[in-house]
Amino acid sequence: MKRKYEGVIVLNTKDKEDSVDTMISNVSKELEALGAELEQVEQLGRKEFAYNARHLAAGFYVNYFFTAEPAAIDAITEKLKLNKDVHLQHYKRLG
Repeated sequence: MKRKYEGVIVLNTKDKEDSVDTMISNVSKELEALGAELEQVEQLGRKEFAYNARHLAAGFYVNYFFTAEPAAIDAITEKLKLNKDVHLQHYKRLG
């Protein structure tokens, strides 16, 4: 049974500010390839971290709202761990 999720993904834009739209599009394609049906993509913008995490001072935050099977979340998490553009990711089930 498909459920609604919100995924907050922080992109590593260090030295790549001009390609943010491309990075967002690539992550969207990866989500869809793993069974997610995107409903909305919300760009929250670049934000500084409270501390310098893994030699990175800031990241570009993006909210992805989608529906997917619960098992797809594990597959998405594992796949995006391999993506060098994804710095952090977190998923929350809605409703």
